[in-house]
Amino acid sequence: MVMKLYDTDIVMEREFPELFTAEDGAVSESVVNIDLPSGKAQYREIYFEGVHIGYGNAQLAHNVILNFESDFETVEMHFALRGHSTAKPDGFSGGVNFARHQHNIIYANRMRGEMHWNCRDFNLFEINLSPGFFKKYLPDDTLFFNRFRRAMEDGRSGLLQAENGLISLQMYRIIAEIMQCNRKGLFKRMFLEARVIELLLLQFEQLDAAGELKNSSLKKADTEKIYAVREYILANLGEVRSLADLARTVGTNEFILKKGFRELFGTTVFGFWNDAKMEQARKELSEQAMNVTEVSDRAGYKNPRHFSAAFKRKFGVLPSRVKG
Repeated sequence: MVMKLYDTDIVMEREFPELFTAEDGAVSESVVNIDLPSGKAQYREIYFEGVHIGYGNAQLAHNVILNFESDFETVEMHFALRGHSTAKPDGFSGGVNFARHQHNIIYANRMRGEMHWNCRDFNLFEINLSPGFFKKYLPDDTLFFNRFRRAMEDGRSGLLQAENGLISLQMYRIIAEIMQCNRKGLFKRMFLEARVIELLLLQFEQLDAAGELKNSSLKKADTEKIYAVREYILANLGEVRSLADLARTVGTNEFILKKGFRELFGTTVFGFWNDAKMEQARKELSEQAMNVTEVSDRAGYKNPRHFSAAFKRKFGVLPSRVKG
């Protein structure tokens, strides 16, 4: 199983064992640094039987066009976190376009063609599944999924859904859990496999209900602004901002922000902010062995007792009980 990325010279060439199997049946990991014609990229890989997880980023001086080629059959769960890309596979009915915050499922059978990266800052997350692993979870009771199954059986590359879905808050949380997983060996494989299946379920549910996205009351520009608020919150967890401040920061109003945030993510702006702060605090206490006062300050609490009360409401245990 070989995958190549090249222009006049080979940019990246990766060879994988059949079905991505790691030698000891556990987990294999690697990091690849890539020199591109106009910048650099880093790509991290984790794989075990039937599953290959890859994610990375690229900083480019200008748009890039590269050729790609693979000699194997795979189902790809694709998540565009930042940037815009277009794949133009040979023999494929139309190009495959992804803007940031979009996802889809792709069946690729020995594909080759061109890849266009139309951005300066590119970030993606993808999971490639062996057809056997994927079919174990592919529903067989609807025309929507059976059409994709028949395409796989005929060896016809294509998308599960013609229109990409938007990456939901639940999807982002699972992606973060996968990328931040520090477990080892068999425990890591068990954790990752469970998260991959959960993420696949969320994709199935959303793409099967594609009409729901079409009926959204949000304009594309408003959707981008609400995702921008999410990114701002995650980059500034310890700040204290009002809803009006956040709306002004991205150029919208409070009504659209409140309504759109709940529509896209199923929660309130400050409910999401609080959950994100508590998750970060839990990691700092357990993984970085920081004390409660330090973590409370970083989370934006003036009184550590208020932080402790909020932490206990979220996790059912006082932060002082969380051991590093």
